[in-house]
Amino acid sequence: MSSSPVLFLAQIRPDGATTFTRADAAAPQVRVDDLGVTRGDGIFESVAVVQGNPQSLRHHLDRFARSAALLDLPAPDTAVWAQAVADAAAEHPPAPELLAKLVLTRGVEGGDAPTGWVHVFPAFDYGTQRTAGIDVLVLERAYPSDVVTRAPWVLQGAKTLSYALNTASLRYARSRGAHDVVFVSTDGDVLEGPNSTVLARFADRWVTPPPNLGILDGTTAGRAFSWAAGRGDTTEVARLRVDDLRVADAVWLLSSGRQSAPVRSLDGVPRPTDAALQAELLHHLLTVHD
Repeated sequence: MSSSPVLFLAQIRPDGATTFTRADAAAPQVRVDDLGVTRGDGIFESVAVVQGNPQSLRHHLDRFARSAALLDLPAPDTAVWAQAVADAAAEHPPAPELLAKLVLTRGVEGGDAPTGWVHVFPAFDYGTQRTAGIDVLVLERAYPSDVVTRAPWVLQGAKTLSYALNTASLRYARSRGAHDVVFVSTDGDVLEGPNSTVLARFADRWVTPPPNLGILDGTTAGRAFSWAAGRGDTTEVARLRVDDLRVADAVWLLSSGRQSAPVRSLDGVPRPTDAALQAELLHHLLTVHD
């Protein structure tokens, strides 16, 4: 049985042909002049692997390809990357929840081929956040809601390695006693979290903000919508304002690693949560594989 974690390195030729080989996850593998390291010039996806099953893998790979196109990176061979995820997950010792991180960078400075890898490792334990809920701050992202059309070079909507803004916002929230953040645009639209999708419930209507605001198309939100639709509820991708979150019957932050976490306070103001509904949603996300 292999040791944890598991690393598969990509060999990507200039023409885009890609193969993966197993590598030592504990050994240095990335050069110090790789543009992913020195410039954050690259993309990634984090795929939940639950009971050995990669979740929403096709959705993640489609997003991976869109991010590559936005950064003018070579189009990843998604079938080859999918097989690498499956192989790496299969070689990891069995665990209830793992995370597979897919990374593609522009490669070493002056080189002619990208750098890529698939890294599978145990997921962080989000058990307390899933059951007790999370405290969230609303922070401005400092972009208007139409940033995608006004300034496409800002790369909003691409999942890039340039995560300094996101990690800074999380440090800011935690220094003030909160767990996480919901970003809003300068004109007041609810966007997303630093590494999560916003989901709000209004009676039997479930809403998440639209990707055309320069945010990611949430993979976990798609699976949550399938569950809600199966209950006979209405699902909608629509704009939300902060006041909508304040009056919603329940609000969640969704992500591949955390799955679903109910928001129990917003800017320090307590919010209602629905423990039974959260348990049903989480059970679906952790047991229905795709």
